[in-house]
Amino acid sequence: MNRTSKEQAVAELAQKLASAKVTFLADYRGLNVDQVNKLRGELRGVSVEYLVAKNTLLKLAAKGTGAECLNDYLAGPTSIAIATGDPVAPAKVLAGFAKANAKFELKAAALDGKLLSVEDIKALSELPSREVLLAKILGSINAPASNFVGVLAAIPRSLVQVLGAIQDKKAA
Repeated sequence: MNRTSKEQAVAELAQKLASAKVTFLADYRGLNVDQVNKLRGELRGVSVEYLVAKNTLLKLAAKGTGAECLNDYLAGPTSIAIATGDPVAPAKVLAGFAKANAKFELKAAALDGKLLSVEDIKALSELPSREVLLAKILGSINAPASNFVGVLAAIPRSLVQVLGAIQDKKAA
């Protein structure tokens, strides 16, 4: 790689890292091509870019971005997963892949400039998705109103039931 291609690679990486909401680092040593392609396909399904780059280029590209806190983990063979959307979906994919493949090890992640350990990534992967959380919030907001409507509807319903019982008693 000559200097101009390295500068171009650093500029592209810097742009991707600047727009990333979450960035994951992993050690891919020992995985075969089929396993890496399977992981790439799973990550592509959740709109995540997975790539391998030289650590020195990653360090240069990370300057001034939220991924700068990952510089201490850039040693040895390192792959990087960059997500611009929901951080839970890629965490689930990566944690599941790491559980299924002992050779694949998560190193760390950066979420909006905050460093996440492997335990934090696993905790993030256990969270429900954004859509599920929004549905739960909406249900919580909607619960008092629907309970109030149920209480208001119970008064006329009780009156009708009492009148029906009186009518049945008189008819008998």
